[in-house]
Amino acid sequence: MSQDQTINEGHAWFTLSGDVNSDMVRRVFDAVADMTEDRINTAHILIQSNGGYVSDGICLYNYLSKLPIKLVTYNAGAVASIAVILYLSGSERYASDTARFMVHKSHASAPHGARPDALRIIVEGLQADDARTEQILRQHVQLSEEHWRTHEYSDLHLTAAEAQKVGMINAIEDFSPPAGHRVTNI
Repeated sequence: MSQDQTINEGHAWFTLSGDVNSDMVRRVFDAVADMTEDRINTAHILIQSNGGYVSDGICLYNYLSKLPIKLVTYNAGAVASIAVILYLSGSERYASDTARFMVHKSHASAPHGARPDALRIIVEGLQADDARTEQILRQHVQLSEEHWRTHEYSDLHLTAAEAQKVGMINAIEDFSPPAGHRVTNI
């Protein structure tokens, strides 16, 4: 066995793209079942997503961050909205130099003709989602007061260099599976 094979033993490489939703949750659950069966101890996952449903993203974060598998996440293009929370499940996180991140508060459209009690329920749900995502962000990322002010009222965009400064990523590094290793799409 060559030195490269020894170093990469137990490692596997994956791509995960699309909307964060119940379908993605199922795909990730299935992939992790295969990882455990294959005795993977380090999973390298390239994530490409513009976001989706808050509860599905938080579910994936909680699930992936507690696995007995070391998770290394990568951003090679865009990780946005609730996909940032999913991305933060990695114990090591990397991004390509040209990658971007975007975080924002939750939003929803009120149904036409909604009554005040229905609007209150929508607002309370959005506030609860914001509190959950902000808790996770604050555990992993040291945003400046200026960043938090921007986040309060609009989309906060971060380049890879900015993401490194605030601790969102460990380093600027590309997803680069070793030659001869399979890359599996989740």
